[in-house]
Amino acid sequence: MATNPPPEAGRKGEVKKRDQVYSPQNKRWTKRRADKKFMDQMACKATKFKGVRRIKK
Repeated sequence: MATNPPPEAGRKGEVKKRDQVYSPQNKRWTKRRADKKFMDQMACKATKFKGVRRIKK
């Protein structure tokens, strides 16, 4: 994922030590840190975070 960065700068590969989980209660993706505390939640219900691994339960 995200292996072709733009010519100037950019992400190469996924963000390490972070993941995202899907919350079926509010139908949104939530990003978590390495210590499993929640960081951020997507405003749009249909989209996922770019470059962050997904945990499916």
